[in-house]
Amino acid sequence: MAAFSLPNWLKLGATPGDQGPWCRTALATDASLQAAVDAVASQLQGTGSADLALVFASASYASDLPRLLPLLQAQLQASHWLGCLGGGVVGTDAAGKPHELEHAPALSVSLLRLPGAELHPFAIDTQSLPDLDGSAQPWQELVAAEPSYCPSMLLLVDPSCNAINDLINGLDYACPQATKIGGIASQHSSAHGSLLFGDKVTKGAVGCLIGGDWRLDPVVAQGCRPIGPVLEIEQAQRNVMLEVSEGNKRNSPVAALQAILSSLSADERELAKNSLFLGVGRSSFSLEAADQQAFLVRNLIGVDPRNGAVAVAERLRVGQQVQFQLRDGTTSRQELQQLLEDQHRRQSQPLAAFLFACLGRGQGLYGERDGDVGVAREIFGDVPMAGAFCNGEIGPVAGSTHLHGYTASWGFFVPNADAVD
Repeated sequence: MAAFSLPNWLKLGATPGDQGPWCRTALATDASLQAAVDAVASQLQGTGSADLALVFASASYASDLPRLLPLLQAQLQASHWLGCLGGGVVGTDAAGKPHELEHAPALSVSLLRLPGAELHPFAIDTQSLPDLDGSAQPWQELVAAEPSYCPSMLLLVDPSCNAINDLINGLDYACPQATKIGGIASQHSSAHGSLLFGDKVTKGAVGCLIGGDWRLDPVVAQGCRPIGPVLEIEQAQRNVMLEVSEGNKRNSPVAALQAILSSLSADERELAKNSLFLGVGRSSFSLEAADQQAFLVRNLIGVDPRNGAVAVAERLRVGQQVQFQLRDGTTSRQELQQLLEDQHRRQSQPLAAFLFACLGRGQGLYGERDGDVGVAREIFGDVPMAGAFCNGEIGPVAGSTHLHGYTASWGFFVPNADAVD
């Protein structure tokens, strides 16, 4: 039996049969894929033809995934279909309330009518990517569109891709003006991929360039707070920090960290045992501690007690600014609230919001369900929300696109003022 049976849709001065913009969402939690498809189709009954359908399915349906799009397309109409398998699913129920559904069957479908939008879906075989040192043209050809003004890109990557950072860098090279939002789909044991495109399942990467009268506004919440001063790297080899400085004082990274930990409270020191990270500056300019959006949060992956070196999950360079970070649910919630309030001030009525959240967030971080979408609902009200829990999140920091962990990467569908003007 379907968990939800009534339609949920957002009106912006139009009904689903009109030509104005609209978004309708559906969410089902049936264990059977067929039953879940029937449930969302029932909820979306009477919807006109959409420009874009975004589909997110939990890993519970992995073995049946090739059947999903044909089943949906037999009952629903959309010009373009895109989606992925997730470790969990984000969706909006019949009452208009968003949910994060982890470790359970869930199917989330969003249909969007986007008048004036320029949509360019693409699928990329990531086994053979162009050279990053060559021309941008081969990268532009991968996304099957002219490098004209498209302000946004939705990007989903299969977990089997072994060159994700090269892919992201190459797409930045091809389309530097496009804000990129998305994530890495869930792994599974079946032979097919985890991505949904057109009417089939695929591997590699899929996405959609979005231009014309619509764009995706990004909000990237990394969920950490800084501890201690901003340090500068004096010596580094690849991803290993060997020496850092604060002003004229030089020290090993471990010695610098020990000094920082000694100044923390007992609770903070306890938290640091399992939730310590490093913020890596994305600019060669001097950073202020308050400028947290200029840091890319990365895992600490090891220390060398012989020389006090620290290994980080990021390539480092001399002169780069770094700052140690702590992560907890309270900090994550506060940071997300601030970032979403800033977005609300810029554009208070998005058509829809899409969330790509780390598997390490959710109940494990907040201790309760719907932690990220609950904050967003308090700020944006009844705006439909959908998305997936990912094995890595894609979003911009300091003007460049990066692969993140433990992050909530949001994309808000909003009218493109530049196109209107």
